[in-house]
Amino acid sequence: MAEETTLLDDIKTALSITSDDRDKLLNLIIKRTTQRLKSKLHLTSEDVPSSLEFILFEVSIRRYNRMSNEGMTSYSQDGESITFNGDDFAGFEDDITNYLKENSENPQPTIKFLNPYHMGRMK
Repeated sequence: MAEETTLLDDIKTALSITSDDRDKLLNLIIKRTTQRLKSKLHLTSEDVPSSLEFILFEVSIRRYNRMSNEGMTSYSQDGESITFNGDDFAGFEDDITNYLKENSENPQPTIKFLNPYHMGRMK
C-alpha cells in the first residue's frame, strides 16, 4: 500500500525543497491559506473538503513563490518579466461557487416562467 503524503510533503516536492529548513514558513502559508479558503467557503470548524484540497496546494505554492515580492503586481529582471495576480484564489472562483451552490443549506429559490399563450392551446 502506498504511503499517504501530507500537503506539506506535496508542496515541498513540487517546489523541490528537500530539507526541513522551510517547514515553519510553509506550515504558516498552509495555515493562512486554509483559513482564507474556509472563509470563502463559509466553513467554521470543519475541514476543507477533500474535493477542494487542490486549491490549498495551488494557492500555497503561489504564495510561497511570491515571497519577498509581496504587494508587487509585476517583476522584471534581465529580460524576464513576471506578473502577479492580486488575488491568489483567482482561477478557482468557479470551483468555490459550485461548492457553495451544492452545499448550501438555503438553496437559491428557482423561478419558472410560464408562457400563458402556450398552455392549453387549442388544436
